[in-house]
Amino acid sequence: MASATEDRSYEQILASKIVEAKPCGFEPLPMTAPLFDWQWVIDQWAVRKGRAALFCDTGLGKTPMQLEWASQVSIHTEMPVIILAPLAVSHQTQREGEKFGIPVTVCHSGDDVRPGVNVTNYERMHLFDMNVFGGVVLDESSILKSFMGKTKRLLIDTFEGTPYKLCCTATPAPNDHLELGNHAQFLGVMDSAEMISRWFINDTMSAGSYRLKEHGACDFWRWVATWAVCIGSPEDIGFDGLLYHLKPLNIHNHVVDVSHLPTTDGTLFRGAIDLSATGLHREMRVTAPLRARKLAEIINGSTEPWMIWCNTDYEADEILALVENVVEVRGSMSDEKKEDGLNGFAVGKYKRLLSKPSIAGFGLNYQHCAHVAFVGLSYSYEQFYQAIRRCWRFGQTRPVEAHVISAESEGSVLATIHRKERAHREMKARMIESMSEETVRQITGSRVLNTVIPSQKHEGEGWVLYHGDCVQVIRGLPSESIHYSVFSPPFSNLYIYSDSIADMGNSASDEEFQETLGHLAKELFRITVSGRNCSVHCKDLPLYKGRDGAAGLRDFPGELIRTFSKAGWTYASRVTIWKDPVIEMQRTKNHGLLFKQLRKDSSYSRQGMADFVLTFRKWGGEDSSPVAHVDDELATKDERGSPTVWQKWASPVWMDIDQTDVLNYQQARGNEDERHICPLQLGVIERCIRLWSNPGDVVFSPFAGIGSEGYVALQNRRRFIGVELKEEYVRVALRYLKAAANADQMTLFRESEMDRANG
Repeated sequence: MASATEDRSYEQILASKIVEAKPCGFEPLPMTAPLFDWQWVIDQWAVRKGRAALFCDTGLGKTPMQLEWASQVSIHTEMPVIILAPLAVSHQTQREGEKFGIPVTVCHSGDDVRPGVNVTNYERMHLFDMNVFGGVVLDESSILKSFMGKTKRLLIDTFEGTPYKLCCTATPAPNDHLELGNHAQFLGVMDSAEMISRWFINDTMSAGSYRLKEHGACDFWRWVATWAVCIGSPEDIGFDGLLYHLKPLNIHNHVVDVSHLPTTDGTLFRGAIDLSATGLHREMRVTAPLRARKLAEIINGSTEPWMIWCNTDYEADEILALVENVVEVRGSMSDEKKEDGLNGFAVGKYKRLLSKPSIAGFGLNYQHCAHVAFVGLSYSYEQFYQAIRRCWRFGQTRPVEAHVISAESEGSVLATIHRKERAHREMKARMIESMSEETVRQITGSRVLNTVIPSQKHEGEGWVLYHGDCVQVIRGLPSESIHYSVFSPPFSNLYIYSDSIADMGNSASDEEFQETLGHLAKELFRITVSGRNCSVHCKDLPLYKGRDGAAGLRDFPGELIRTFSKAGWTYASRVTIWKDPVIEMQRTKNHGLLFKQLRKDSSYSRQGMADFVLTFRKWGGEDSSPVAHVDDELATKDERGSPTVWQKWASPVWMDIDQTDVLNYQQARGNEDERHICPLQLGVIERCIRLWSNPGDVVFSPFAGIGSEGYVALQNRRRFIGVELKEEYVRVALRYLKAAANADQMTLFRESEMDRANG
């Protein structure tokens, strides 16, 4: 049965690789809220998108933007819209609505829903029939952070059919890319598993985790910019940001002497120790009274509003016993009491608020407060950051004074926070920078797609190398002009060598890779002399439990056989190249190869992964161009032409290939290269070229890399034509080709023959 994508042209496939979220919104109505010009531009874009995310830093006005968006959707759909917000943020949103002229109904259950814009807390979701809403807004949508979390799954499932969706939060953690995947899945832009497959690589140094492919970074952030706006200031999208320069943040570190306290880790003496989460909990319980006493020294007598953050209930108890006029919001309180404390502090009813970042660290605006104290820290930089940003945000008119009180023994926690702070700042800047150009194109509608990849031709004595897209280059080669092809293609999307859409490794799925490769296989069939061959180096590919649902192997050689057979080739031969399983185990740390796994449960154990060379034949005209070895000049140089050697070559397993016999590829590495498969062993290439081509024949490689196939072809008195997409590889390949050609100064080929082969 023909697939739905079978008839796509190569250019259509390339265009499909430029992935972007398709608009599903509508033309904006006249504006209600008095937004700034840059806020309205973003809101217009979000309305036209229909499903979008606003990753705007704290104080940039996400609330009025989401209110305007919700109002537009409600009018357009003639249905109510629901805003889901953290505890106590509902009334804050209602007050913002009054300020901006958009009525907001605070709802405690579905019975309270009214036409227009409604808001409730995440904790009350189960009290509503969400099918009645034409749109939904997730305020502080970082609640989607958990990759496998129950709340994330509930939100995605509940609003799967909701036509219009908006996510609003400060810039999500740049180093937690899976949070972005959860946003994309909630919005219906792309399933998070597909996002991982496209742009992420299994991190073998950290089991069960994924990291962004360096070569995929630009394309990934470009894609994010098609459904999300990420800014730290209006300046990031070309607007005046003078009003959005933060006041200074002054952090005062207070280290409490705890040397006289008993140890909690069994050691004789106290000091800065590397605490685990459990050890930290024990240590902080012992040091809580001293830290609370230090807070009392700092805060008692101050007439300023204070936001006090603690990490545990026992810390809160110590603070309440020593610090005057403190109102606490604790997890065990009723929602009504929590809201009274949180809202009361916001409107000036209470002067000092005590809570935990997990309770009050998200969504609340406390710009009236410029004094913050931390009497308990965890290893979570996100909680620390969000807690500070309740007060240190755009709209704050004074410098913010943040007091961090810690014990000497908790120095590792403070050091971890500072390290994560530096990393967050750097990665956040990179994220915004990576997206800003594409964001401007998106919101101004100026995006232009181009699928034509320019090519450049280099040539020398007996060889031609094209720098370009192999499919587009091969179309210009004459039919029946190549005598033999040998190459190692990208292994689906396992390895990525460049950020070009023409890189076959940049495929969204295995099906897309094989579809793209199918165009190459057809062109290879056309340009190959009838009766001649094409050899493809490959291997089985790993499956990962986190990405694929189960750990195992995939029959990549079988997929290649089906693709080449469909293009007209006949599958003729397969040889297995032995690989050392110990080296594979040391390199990949795969559980299936570990001896301890054999002893623990050998049902998970497997053999090492060999390489394969698949050879295909183009039938027809077999008598016109035979590959005869009777007069092979090289066969007389040693015993490689003897029956004994042929018996070794004819073996289905080649055990004698030297895995280190490769060209030096390190000089071709770019700064953003991912793990590089070593170039195909020269011994494999030579054996294939000697077996399936004559001296003087034209050998072709569509994935020339650093020139291994061309180097061996020229050394064995063949001619060579190759194509390589990556510029770094082309530069190195040119040196190797020139070196191989200059090794023999004889004029090997007639000009007319080379002209014909070169097209």
